[in-house]
Amino acid sequence: MWFVYMVEGADGSLYTGITTDVARRVRQHNVGEGAKSLRGRLPVRLVHREEAATRAEAAKREREIKRLSRERKLAFLAAARESEQSPEMRSREMQEENNAQGGI
Repeated sequence: MWFVYMVEGADGSLYTGITTDVARRVRQHNVGEGAKSLRGRLPVRLVHREEAATRAEAAKREREIKRLSRERKLAFLAAARESEQSPEMRSREMQEENNAQGGI
């Protein structure tokens, strides 16, 4: 199983990537082993993740998201939060995952 994920840096910047283990990848970002573009923007926190069946599907979705403007990414995140069954539950899941990853 592959995942597309989006993290937000301490400065509000957004980064999108793919991985098979979201928690591990966010931990790597937070210790400076992730993308170079995030190293001066630590810590990061997970703001979105979605599943993909294959690496190719994950990479395709990553490209789609990366092509969005910042404004459209923020709208996408807001819409994703709205579509969740229970916003409180989703928020709690993200907080738990961020805590497990050493995020803020």
